[in-house]
Amino acid sequence: MSFLPIVARELRVAARRRGTYWLRSAAALAVIIAGAWLFLVMQSGPSRDLGKGLLTVLTGSAGLFALFSGLRSTADCLSEEKREGTLGLLFLTDLKGYDVVLGKLAANSLNACYALLAAVPMLGIPLLIGGITAGEVARLALVILNTLFFSLAVGILVSTLSRSAQRASALTLVLLLLPTAAAPALGAMWIAHTRAPSVPELFLLPSPAYSFNLAFAGFYRTRPDQFLYSMLVVHGMGWLCLLAASLIAPHCWQERSAKTFGARWREWWQQWAYGEMAQRLAFRKRLLDTNAFLWLAARIRLRPLSIWAVLALFGCGWLWGLAKFRRDWLNEGVYLTTGLLLNFFIKSAFAAEAARTLAEERRAGTLELLLSTPLSVREILAGQALALQRQFLGPVLAVLCIECVFVRAGLPDLVIDDERGLWVSVWVAGMLMLVTDLAALYWVAMWQGLTAKNAARAASQSLARILLCPWAGIALVILIGAVSQMNGSPPPDVSWHFFLALWFILGLAADFGFAAYARQKLLTEFRLAAQQRYSPGFWERLLQRTAPDSGQAPQIPLTANRRAALSRDIPPNSAT
Repeated sequence: MSFLPIVARELRVAARRRGTYWLRSAAALAVIIAGAWLFLVMQSGPSRDLGKGLLTVLTGSAGLFALFSGLRSTADCLSEEKREGTLGLLFLTDLKGYDVVLGKLAANSLNACYALLAAVPMLGIPLLIGGITAGEVARLALVILNTLFFSLAVGILVSTLSRSAQRASALTLVLLLLPTAAAPALGAMWIAHTRAPSVPELFLLPSPAYSFNLAFAGFYRTRPDQFLYSMLVVHGMGWLCLLAASLIAPHCWQERSAKTFGARWREWWQQWAYGEMAQRLAFRKRLLDTNAFLWLAARIRLRPLSIWAVLALFGCGWLWGLAKFRRDWLNEGVYLTTGLLLNFFIKSAFAAEAARTLAEERRAGTLELLLSTPLSVREILAGQALALQRQFLGPVLAVLCIECVFVRAGLPDLVIDDERGLWVSVWVAGMLMLVTDLAALYWVAMWQGLTAKNAARAASQSLARILLCPWAGIALVILIGAVSQMNGSPPPDVSWHFFLALWFILGLAADFGFAAYARQKLLTEFRLAAQQRYSPGFWERLLQRTAPDSGQAPQIPLTANRRAALSRDIPPNSAT
């Protein structure tokens, strides 16, 4: 048998995809567009500051993409195989653990690697402007690629330990943030407690953010050895994750005895989450009397506690800051940052939950069974709405109440009437957008859950449509203003009220536009989407990403009567 046969096969499959080649061009084009936008907006400043700012923004964006690539690419690759029962089939052959792990790593991370490899040469464009050195660009490129390797390795290790996609994503996020942000934060707390002159290296060397910071010329000249040590530590952690995953993978697919500690712990957790048998029966009867799909989506009776638990952690962190900094903590910046984080968390959790149920039930084939019953599509959507209401109504009301308190707490520090009006307008717009974004995410995330490849991708695509589109419109307006100044015309006199109103209008337009489209698709093509494994996205259809011989199962053509029956809200067995 050849060395690493799965890796060789996945590379051959990727070589036959047109999207593999188009992706590299698209990544480089995205970096060029972002760099051009920054150049036009910052053109009035000194060239030295312009080159430094361009390099920092472009490499910082690429670094964030690399850090969270494992969350999207590898966190669910092996756990998905375990859920489908196909991982054990691979180990019936002569394949070793490292064959499967490295093969999955190559299969699921190839696009992310190609995107960064195509973007790295574009990072040298700021060299033409000045203010930076070639060494800075080279070191930052190494940090980005090293961070990508570490993130992908962490994701595949968590995938060998998990079976649930949501738990795998959550644990991957935690393990990525622990060395990157939590360890330096602990180091800062150590300084405050012990009054040490500097943060111990133990807290800083495992952080990719520390490597990124040391790559700039100003820090590298004074501490070149620290940059090398940090790179080696992060790289070594990645190899340790791959080694652990290779040792665990051959055994993680096997059914465990009920006497093992892990099996007993899972049994205890399931009993605690679902309740005793009498509690389950009473809870099931109450939900089934309301809506049959409500029981399917909300049968884990303690799931709403997870949202409250995260909000409690937010509260503990906020109270710690208040106890540490006292009066200095109570300012407008802390209020705004806390509100933004709370809103983003609620929207992200809502999108993930709205997409999860339909994505998992479609993948398991449950939706096709449900649609063969008298249960209608509207009843399924209503049950999903009730399940989301049960889980998120209380936390959303709590967040809105907290933000009302922040509005009132920030007013005494503002003396000018215009500042007070802007302060109130920002919070009112944010609270209204929280409600409208959640209403739009209800429709968009459910449709993406039916059509995307998995629940994580469905949630990320939904959030991108609802949250990023307004900011793209604002960036376009800023670009138009910057281009107009190139003709010598004075800069437009705009205030923060203008940008707030623009963001609010564009946000409402994105909410209503995407929600109306998703609602129409759900009501007319729900059955058609439920019987497909997943529908190719816009770019996949445009670029014909999958070649005929790429190993993907061909779609069975539908007859006209069958397609008409699936597009209507009637059972499919009534079509002739």
